Amino acid sequence: MAFSMKSGPAGTAQPMAEINMIPLVDVMLVLLVIFIITAPLMQQAVPVDLPRVDSAPLEKPERILHLSLDESDRLFFNGEQVGYDTLVELLANIASESGPRPSLHLRAWRGARYERVTLLMAAAQRVGITRIAFVTEGAAADLKWDDGRN
Repeated sequence: MAFSMKSGPAGTAQPMAEINMIPLVDVMLVLLVIFIITAPLMQQAVPVDLPRVDSAPLEKPERILHLSLDESDRLFFNGEQVGYDTLVELLANIASESGPRPSLHLRAWRGARYERVTLLMAAAQRVGITRIAFVTEGAAADLKWDDGRN
């Protein structure tokens, strides 16, 4: 890096405070040329002629079963009210069908006893339905933790 001196009045020399842009422009132009040359080389691909076939999907769409437990401990299976024993029979019949196992979406009232929910989960698992999802409503911001210490 070189400094140039500018002569001032009465022969006093002062450093020049201007930036020399020519070397910066030269470097940028060289980089631009390098990128223009190398960019097409980075997009090389091997052309492959893949076969075209028509086929059916391997799996059927997933079947979803809806189970609800309301505040009166009533059970609703796919929108219809059922008893616990009837529910177990329905789940066993569905689980014995061929094809992929269905998933169970379980919706329980927020004040439901934990024992009731676990009985429903155990009944589903006994007949072979292992994919169980819990359905909730409302945003998480609306929910508050109540540990009973208020």
